[in-house]
Amino acid sequence: MRIIVKKWGLIACSIALFMTLAACSASSAPTSGVSSSGGAAGTGGKAVGFIFVGAKDDYGYNQAAYIGSQGVEKAFPDLKVLRSENVPETAEAERVMEEMIRNGAKIIFPTSYGHLDPALNVAKRHPDVLFYHQGGLKTAANLGTYFGTIWEPVYLAGIAAGKMSKSGKLGYIVSVPIPQVLLNVNAFELGAKSVNPSATTTVVFTGSWCDPAQQANAANSMIDQGIDVLSQHQDCTKTVIETAERRGALSVGYHAEASALAPKGWVTGSIWNWSDLYVDMVRTGIAGTFKGSKYDGKYRGQLKDHVVQLASFGNQVPDDVKKLVEKGKADLIAGTLNPFNGPIKDQKGTVKIEAGAKLELDKLEATDYFVEGVIGSIPK
Repeated sequence: MRIIVKKWGLIACSIALFMTLAACSASSAPTSGVSSSGGAAGTGGKAVGFIFVGAKDDYGYNQAAYIGSQGVEKAFPDLKVLRSENVPETAEAERVMEEMIRNGAKIIFPTSYGHLDPALNVAKRHPDVLFYHQGGLKTAANLGTYFGTIWEPVYLAGIAAGKMSKSGKLGYIVSVPIPQVLLNVNAFELGAKSVNPSATTTVVFTGSWCDPAQQANAANSMIDQGIDVLSQHQDCTKTVIETAERRGALSVGYHAEASALAPKGWVTGSIWNWSDLYVDMVRTGIAGTFKGSKYDGKYRGQLKDHVVQLASFGNQVPDDVKKLVEKGKADLIAGTLNPFNGPIKDQKGTVKIEAGAKLELDKLEATDYFVEGVIGSIPK
């Protein structure tokens, strides 16, 4: 225990130190692949780094994270913000983080699911640097993970989709079969089924976080099958939304507000509100109070914490649907509604959550099945 206390004392001192050394550090231009803004540059300078797996203007996951980084920039005008886009989930992520550390970063946000293992490797080599990983399920002494119960607004979006669909056939274009993806699909179907018991959700896996060609093919195929509302778990969301709009289908967004892309077919969406959370995590790191804070393990913000939110409603969504969704939102925040209260059955009719049971977040984040009403198989 003394070793741990001593170790975190050093980390606290290091973080406090980097906030005071900028004035005497030599300036240097950002190296290739890393863009910067604000603050003083150079090793030992005041810096926080953000790495994104895609582009900052993808109308999705990376755009939401980028907006969060802008919140940090605004809250800490003397803090240098380093950013790198299109960082793959490979050893390249390690190289980019090492580069940020050389440029003075003492706090780094690896924002993609697959950035976790590279971040753990870098964290082991740099115990004086803090890492906040987005969506991960593993932690380290100087690495905490954070995410949000995005399935809450996804459930609400499912309610809206179930009411707006004329065919009762919904479509969900997803990336890879990780638990968070499966959980969102289940929440969407449960939301739709709560207002339309015969509603189904057909799922297609693209095997990629952002492949516009595959997304377009999947969207067109679903619409050809009579599916009239499309949603998705992709990092870049523009292609699916624009394809649905062009084909006259309705769309439900994800990650970031994208209603401007579908003035006729936008229903609503589930979005991240990272700015306030990022700011608090940076403040915690600067203060040297990471150890023992809510961020040194697995933090999950909820709808009531405003970390996850419901996007705007489209112009064509009637007031009665809006009121129904808002009622569900109020009940989720109040704790009187839990979409995953049992009994919940999988596609084969096997009870996965017993009647009256209420699963903890850790168990929900281990979801490995589709609920009844979902059409499609989980890749092995």
